[in-house]
Amino acid sequence: MRKNHTPYWLYHTQHFFNQRYIRRIIEPQFDQIGTGLSVHHPRSLEIFGKNIRAGNNLHIISNKHNPVSLSCWESKQSQGNIVIGDNVLISPGAKIASAAAINIENNCMLAAEVYISDCDWHGVYNRTRPFRCSTPVHLKENVWVGFRSIIGKGVTIGKNSIVAAGSVVVEHVQDNVIVGGNPAKVIKSIDPQKRMITREFLFNSSTDYTVNQIDLHKYLLLKNGTFSWLNSIFAPKKSD
Repeated sequence: MRKNHTPYWLYHTQHFFNQRYIRRIIEPQFDQIGTGLSVHHPRSLEIFGKNIRAGNNLHIISNKHNPVSLSCWESKQSQGNIVIGDNVLISPGAKIASAAAINIENNCMLAAEVYISDCDWHGVYNRTRPFRCSTPVHLKENVWVGFRSIIGKGVTIGKNSIVAAGSVVVEHVQDNVIVGGNPAKVIKSIDPQKRMITREFLFNSSTDYTVNQIDLHKYLLLKNGTFSWLNSIFAPKKSD
């Protein structure tokens, strides 16, 4: 498709029922959740276990082909724990799995198919006992983790740092650097003196972010007709 033919009335209806689903089904699965939770395709989101907490303005972009997964596992020795700060973005296919503790601070961004785990899940010599090889993971404020990157157990990633796409991070990353590769190494520094615009900026304006998004969709979709939408599904043309 070259454009979105969805009529605004359909988008508005879907948005209404998605919001009800988020409030009644998804929010109760968190031990604590702030205001402004937004979930794209909320029925595809996978949440398992207890001790999952998040702050304000958490945005999760999930879909049925690439669901987002948040899971905390419990054993006799440990209990998983996931803490997510304010204004965090989690993109399609991202998976966060904890057997100890994963802390993601304010304004962090996780690109599509990122995997974060604080556990090896099986020992080197005794491969029948899971969970005894866990060490907490900590992403400090404003970290950006690129597409299909893997963050291993025991790793701390410093403030403002970026993990390049496809990287495997198994050692601590300092503040204000870009790392990449397998294993990830520093490839560039970030100037901490330059102005840094974080995701917090989206939610500090005088106009509510959610209202802005609804107004944008209204502008883009209001001229779409029901007949042209159905036609684009069952008898699409090259112009569709």
